[in-house]
Amino acid sequence: MKFRAKAGFDSGLSVRLVLLVSELTAIVIAATILLAPEAFYAGYGIDVGGNATLANELKAPAGALLVAGVLIIAGVFRREWVMTSLGTAAVVYLSYGASRVTSIALDGMLHQGMVWATIIELVIGGVCLLVLLSLRRTRLH
Repeated sequence: MKFRAKAGFDSGLSVRLVLLVSELTAIVIAATILLAPEAFYAGYGIDVGGNATLANELKAPAGALLVAGVLIIAGVFRREWVMTSLGTAAVVYLSYGASRVTSIALDGMLHQGMVWATIIELVIGGVCLLVLLSLRRTRLH
């Protein structure tokens, strides 16, 4: 499984590594939110405190994130899924990051942990987008 791209992503290993980091991040975060939302959000200064409605509201997007993580991992193992997996990762991470930036602009500064989450989401999403565009450009030529 060899991919060629101009931006230094000239091997399937590099692409699979990007996808693996994206997938592991999504699945670990989603599983933690689904199984232990109190512990996960306590790290961000958010008290879920046995509020079933709040826990439900937080778990709903975690389910979608878990499904996205499963879709992303498909590209690690199946070449025909690479573009879909990279696109999914780029959309998921960039939308989370952009939404947090919007929140900062509208609502004010976040807990430092959420600021770091924003940066990580934008970096992962940006890398996935760059790899996707690089592979697409290479395949078109």
